[in-house]
Amino acid sequence: MAFDGIVIANLTRDLKDRLEGAKITKIAQPEKDELLFTVKNFKDTYRVLMSASASLPLIYFTESNKPGPLTAPNFCMLLRKHIGSGRIVSVSQPGLERVIEFTIEHLDEMGDLRRKKLIVELMGKHSNIIFCRDDGVILDSIKHVSAQVSSVREVLPGRKYFLPQTVEKADPLTVSEEEFSRRISAAPMPVQKALYSTMTGLSPIVALELCHLASIDGDHSANELSAAELTHLYHTLALMMEDIREGRFTPNIVYRNDEPVEFASVPLTCYNGGGYHAQEFASVSLLLETYYASRDTVVRIRQKSTDLRKIVQTALERNYKKLELQEKQLRDTDKRDRFKAYGELLNTYGYELQGGEKELKCLNYYTNEEIKIPLDPQLTARKNSQKYFDRYNKLKRTYEALTEQTAATRGEIDHLESIATSLEIALKEEDLVQIKEELTEYGYIRRHSTGGKKPKITSKPFHYLSSDGFHIYVGKNNYQNEELTFKLASGSDWWFHAKGIPGSHVIVKTEGRELPDRVFEEAGALAAYYSKGRGNEKVEIDYIQKKHIRKVAGAAPGFVIYHTNYSLVAVPRADLEEIEK
Repeated sequence: MAFDGIVIANLTRDLKDRLEGAKITKIAQPEKDELLFTVKNFKDTYRVLMSASASLPLIYFTESNKPGPLTAPNFCMLLRKHIGSGRIVSVSQPGLERVIEFTIEHLDEMGDLRRKKLIVELMGKHSNIIFCRDDGVILDSIKHVSAQVSSVREVLPGRKYFLPQTVEKADPLTVSEEEFSRRISAAPMPVQKALYSTMTGLSPIVALELCHLASIDGDHSANELSAAELTHLYHTLALMMEDIREGRFTPNIVYRNDEPVEFASVPLTCYNGGGYHAQEFASVSLLLETYYASRDTVVRIRQKSTDLRKIVQTALERNYKKLELQEKQLRDTDKRDRFKAYGELLNTYGYELQGGEKELKCLNYYTNEEIKIPLDPQLTARKNSQKYFDRYNKLKRTYEALTEQTAATRGEIDHLESIATSLEIALKEEDLVQIKEELTEYGYIRRHSTGGKKPKITSKPFHYLSSDGFHIYVGKNNYQNEELTFKLASGSDWWFHAKGIPGSHVIVKTEGRELPDRVFEEAGALAAYYSKGRGNEKVEIDYIQKKHIRKVAGAAPGFVIYHTNYSLVAVPRADLEEIEK
């Protein structure tokens, strides 16, 4: 997450454009470390959310209104008293620090014009919102920091406000090439780390992007860079800083599959390919709202599905161990045919024995080679033969039983892996209901007494419209796969599935028309994406008309067989511009 000085610069630009000259009409404190300002600028009304949360510090424009407590906290009351109807004169950022300063003009009790500063520090666990006089004396803060808490800076009423400088860093907006080269070349660490350790406002991801743009390995030691490499790196930084000074920002979120992994206000070309894709936004506020909403959704679903994942993983591990033991026992039955041959050869050549021999040498008429058969000297040839036949029959029965058991265990593993894939695909809480019902039906979860009623199912398959107007359906779990293939699809519809790995059934409704090649590619990309191979660069896809698909008798839902099919290789993607979700 790149909530760095560049994102703050982007935010400052947006806040400046909309808020300078605006009048504050409402101040609320919905949470103990959060403020919500409502401001009016001519005909436009804006809500600005400011949070000094240690885990999620942020500031952005929002459409939603959060109710405050019935009794406003002291800090909120102080702000209302001083700047409750004030006018925002300016919004600024010192250098590339993770700080935004609001200068607010208001009338005091005597009717004289005064200025105050509201300073929002977005510095991780050290984040704070500080209210100061125009001369920098602190009036109050949303978090009080005493000398016992911090030896660097006290944030208490009456103290002078200043920015803490725990590490001396250069300002990348003004740094000279000479100073830049001196600082980077003197750092005994990787280039990427040297950049964000010596330059203010650069995050690790932006440092990685600078190395990528300069064609320098970020893990290469900074003090081993040549003069030419240092010059190239400086000019790469200078070009980025020029865009920032001129206000040329590109707010974007990088996604892996549907999960947001990073955001920035500069293009992150270092993420090109490899299953990543970027989405640009009109404003950084819209980016932040989207990112945290998406992130929250992913985290919430992960948390909701934790118990189900644990059940599936435990069952898988148990079945992996069971299969390993069964396969070992199955290998031990490989000698059963040898015992059968011993018994038959003893019946053939046993008349040569006089009694008391420990072995019989004879010709093995199955291989035309001489063989030695171990004997129990206390038994006759017939009884030795019977002993070998008994051992053969026992191993044969064991082999037949283990063959069935290993097949059943492999089937159970395939079923559990398909459920695990369904959990990866789940995007909403209702998607988990059918998965839980399947685990309950197959005995992995004990069903609680509900009067015989099954849970209400509201989850539906994914539905896409191809570039040529064909409807494409994607199952989210085994029940939906079963329904799509054997109820929704007609004989002439096309069926797609990742080859040899768990994944969704993808159905393309033909409605009596012939599919263009492009539709096969789009459906194949969806089948690859909604499979266990979604993290691979390419996935092989089987496709066939539905009329050739058969259900496996007695198998779990969604398991099918087919004998003739076509194949294609697809890149896992669900964000194709040509199709509409």
